[in-house]
Amino acid sequence: MQKTETSLPRKSPEELGISSEKVIGFLDALQERGLEAHGFMLLRHGHVAVEGWWDPYAPELPHMLFSLSKSFTSTAIGMAVHEGLLTLDDPVVSYFPEDLPSEVSENLAAMKIRHLLMMGTGHDKDTTDALHDAEDGNWAKAFLALPVPHEPGTHFLYNTGATYMLSAILQKASGQRLLDYLQSRLFEPLGILGPTWETCPRGIHTGGYGLSVTTEDIAKFGQLYLQKGVWHGKRLIEEDWIEEATGKQISNGDGGDSDWAQGYGYQFWRCRHGVYRGDGAFGQFCIVLPEQDAVVAITAGTGDLQGVLNCVWEHLLDAFLPEPVQEDERLSELQERLAKLRLDMPGFEPRSDMEARIGGKIYDLEENRFSLQSFRIDFGEDSACLTFEKEEGDEIITLGRQSWAMGQSPVFGGRDTRTASSFTWKAPDQLLLSIRGVETPFCITMEVRFGEEDIKIDHKFNVSFEADEDRPIVGKAAR
Repeated sequence: MQKTETSLPRKSPEELGISSEKVIGFLDALQERGLEAHGFMLLRHGHVAVEGWWDPYAPELPHMLFSLSKSFTSTAIGMAVHEGLLTLDDPVVSYFPEDLPSEVSENLAAMKIRHLLMMGTGHDKDTTDALHDAEDGNWAKAFLALPVPHEPGTHFLYNTGATYMLSAILQKASGQRLLDYLQSRLFEPLGILGPTWETCPRGIHTGGYGLSVTTEDIAKFGQLYLQKGVWHGKRLIEEDWIEEATGKQISNGDGGDSDWAQGYGYQFWRCRHGVYRGDGAFGQFCIVLPEQDAVVAITAGTGDLQGVLNCVWEHLLDAFLPEPVQEDERLSELQERLAKLRLDMPGFEPRSDMEARIGGKIYDLEENRFSLQSFRIDFGEDSACLTFEKEEGDEIITLGRQSWAMGQSPVFGGRDTRTASSFTWKAPDQLLLSIRGVETPFCITMEVRFGEEDIKIDHKFNVSFEADEDRPIVGKAAR
């Protein structure tokens, strides 16, 4: 990738005492286990040793972090504590006097900022759905209206709504939105350019998810924590905060082989092997290995997060050597592997005689969960133009003929994000479309079967929060 003044310094794996063979083993394990990675960076002693992106993903593209956003929100709270804007023992209710229920329960009154941080609010289920369902868009009020059956601090429950409340409290305490607060304090010093963060209907950043940055930005964040909060000689985060935030604040299980049962800090997970991490849905990782003086940053699109961590433990833990390597005979092989990383689009037959009959034809679609009203595809020599009609306007996607065509679409997340799309013919009457949101974990595959005058579209996401199975979309040629 092109290096800039904001990039991390680079050295070879040999110089940093990292075994190329072990890293190759890690890449092989991801592939063998079907774990879809998008970006990977391995740092040691403050330098990037290994980096790779699976085409069509690229180093300059931001990636949705999902719950890895929580660790950034926690960092903002730590900074605000140091600045005297708030304390961890402040009652949550003290920040929202206008949004309190008519009766404040004893447990709600006892809930403090530290309880939000450690996921020990006392709730018995994640509050996120209740926040999203709030008709007036007042998420804080919806959070405070929920029952709190457990004494705060005694019961771990992963609760994304709690992190939203941290964002809302920070905005009240500082007068700045979360993203703006972190801009001069964290993002600018680290050289993190153009971060974006989703907001609630009232304009408060979501806190527990919604941040998008690049893989290298994740690596910088992990390196800052590894360096105990100091960046280029300037302290950005207090060391005692880092110790507290990444240490075990509450029990979340009885250990064992699960890296979700080793204890929880302040929006950081404890791991086996003396490691801690921030992570997000579908494989977004910032893994800090203090004993090895190393950081692993991963962006991905997989539902098997434990599988990714197992690959790190099984292959990368043993990759760190006590001294630089004089000569690694597999280094050139590793460099070649990294240069050729890619996610292949499906490839069957590049063309079909069906193109002449269906090209430009409009098919009216029956009611479906995507609110698509019609389907049309126009074929060119090396590409095709897919058009879905929707009530709010046409959605047009350019597809490469067995190659990735780059574009933009709101198909992933409701706002325009970069896409890479392709098509191939699985059979003379079966068109296979692949659309990747390359700033997201998501890829949708559509298998389109053409009859005499009808159409059937089977569709599947690589990863999703919803059920795997979905009803096909059907339609008929417009008359």
